Formats: sequence, C-alpha cells, structure tokens
Amino acid sequence: MIKSDTKITVQFNDLDPMNIVWHGNYVKYLEQARCELFNKIGYNYEQMFKDGYMYPIAKMDLKFIKSASFNQELNITSILKEIEPAIIIDYTITDAKTGEKLLKASSTQIGVLISTKETVYSAPYNLIQKISERGEND
Repeated sequence: MIKSDTKITVQFNDLDPMNIVWHGNYVKYLEQARCELFNKIGYNYEQMFKDGYMYPIAKMDLKFIKSASFNQELNITSILKEIEPAIIIDYTITDAKTGEKLLKASSTQIGVLISTKETVYSAPYNLIQKISERGEND
C-alpha cells in the first residue's frame, strides 16, 4: 500500500453561487492528489507515456459528506489499492486543521497501449519495479 497526502487551499474561483466548492472541482483536486501519488512512486504520467501506456479514468465514485469553502485548507489522502488489472486509488478529503471528513472517493484507471489503443490488464514493467522498490507499506 502506497499512500500520499496532498495539501490544497480552496481558491475563490472554485466556488459555486452558493459559496461552497462546486462539486466538479473535487475531481480536479483528486487529479492533483493522483499526480502527487504517482510522483511519490517515481512513475508519473510522462513515464507511462514513454513506456507506451496511457491510463484514462474508467470510473470514479464520489461520496460527498460536507462542503468545502473559500480559503479552507484541505488534505487529500490517496492510497494506491491495485495496479492490475486496473489502477485503483482510494481518496479521503479532510479539513487539514480539524481532520473532519469532507469526501470519500475512488478512481479506476484502465491501461491502454498507445500504439494500438488496445486495453491491457497488466501494469507496465517499470511501474511494477518502482512499486516493488518502495516496499509493501509506504
């Protein structure tokens, strides 16, 4: 299990007319956290692309618990759950100061060979290597 924490401060332009974070912006926050998780592993989207793979999102599940607001500091905990047959990441967004839970989410990314657009069910060798170098728990 590889885990990463990402800090975000809610910006004014992320709010909706009700003065809370517009629901679609949580997907943006999760993407930022996902990129940080891959950077922590040492195998990001650019390296996947160089290896001939892309990993589009196939499914996202979001459970909204409480709304975030302007200038609120958030923590996003990302946990890599699986890499085969798909990359599955679980997320929890909390208030960075109080620890209050705001959102639970999960994303599923399917591997696709860039050259053929064919779905693959095994992870790139270099991703497997990077994860094994980090060990089971991180």
